[in-house]
Amino acid sequence: MYIKDGIAYAEEEKPMLKLCGIRPLENYRLWLRFNTGEAKIFDCKPLLSQPAFAPLSEANVFKDVYIDYGVPVWKDGEIDIAPELLYEKGIPA
Repeated sequence: MYIKDGIAYAEEEKPMLKLCGIRPLENYRLWLRFNTGEAKIFDCKPLLSQPAFAPLSEANVFKDVYIDYGVPVWKDGEIDIAPELLYEKGIPA
């Protein structure tokens, strides 16, 4: 049990999920290392049809991914993806 902002929670507090390693792979996939020590592969192709992620369909833009405060970003932070989504939808590497 823990208390945060005056609210008591029954389970144990989980640390914030962050990326500590990232590599762009072929076919718009990302290799990811999380602060939990786990590595996963995430397929970005389904996101490319959404307007917010359309610039990533250019291979040069996609390959310029980097980590900023535990979050993968592109284009100087204009595009990012939540680490929680990557963790939930990624497959173990």
